[in-house]
Amino acid sequence: MGQKVLVSGASGFIGAHLCRRLLKVGAEVHGISRSDRSRGENGVFWWRGDLAEAEAVRSIVMQLKPDFIFHLASHVAGARDRELVGPTFRSNLLSTVNLLDVASEVGCRRILLAGSLEEPEPGDSQAIPCSPYAAAKWAGSAYARMFHALYQLPVVICRLFMVYGPGQQDLRKLVPYVVLSLLRGEAPQLMNGRREIDWIYVEDVVEGFIAAAAAEGIEGKTVDLGSGSLVPVRTVVEKLVCLINPGIEPRFGALADRPLEQVRVADVANSLDLIGRKPTVSLEEGLKRTADWYALQSKGSGL
Repeated sequence: MGQKVLVSGASGFIGAHLCRRLLKVGAEVHGISRSDRSRGENGVFWWRGDLAEAEAVRSIVMQLKPDFIFHLASHVAGARDRELVGPTFRSNLLSTVNLLDVASEVGCRRILLAGSLEEPEPGDSQAIPCSPYAAAKWAGSAYARMFHALYQLPVVICRLFMVYGPGQQDLRKLVPYVVLSLLRGEAPQLMNGRREIDWIYVEDVVEGFIAAAAAEGIEGKTVDLGSGSLVPVRTVVEKLVCLINPGIEPRFGALADRPLEQVRVADVANSLDLIGRKPTVSLEEGLKRTADWYALQSKGSGL
């Protein structure tokens, strides 16, 4: 790539994978963190700042003048609790608007936003976001489309489906939670498991982002980064049980189901048209790689 790249959320699950890939293709990678980081840690040049503070964002972007911006920073929480309204507004929406505003002022070749499968479908005036997180992501995507239409900001929304893989830091997420429970010999406590989800391996997401950065003529568009198939939670859990500890019986129904769950499948045909790429890692292979990674980590870290 050979370009100067700014990645928000660079220390997160997807962001860390993306930074490693960008470094491999020759990009100069910069990250933003609210805490102090070593300047060249993991090959990334770190800037300290809070994306929810407009002046901090302006200072960093104006000094750096990146060619590409990947905006992955997010407060990821699918719960419906009212206490999440403020944090998700600040971390997901305010930060996005600040970055869009400064990017439109300073200029860049392209800014790529991480959207979410949890967002309601565009064009449905009666749609109701299923959580504070979904509402913030939905509004962020709307602002992105507005900045493109009114201010010609070269923005692309990469709508992420259910991303899983090695290194997922939130161990409450389904795949790491189930994997680690099984490795400890414990029965995972789950909802009914009937929800159908489009699962996508993290390396396919990273390759999708890079392809979306390079594709021509897709500014203002939304690219789905998913597998194009729906697989129930129960099926994924059962696959993990077979891989790790077939003697354990998961406790489906031990937790209450969440209301307004989204069921959506990625439009991979449209994504192929837009960015010339589709996923290559099967669910079976991705789950095996993930389970193997956590098994290796748990031996020495007590996960």
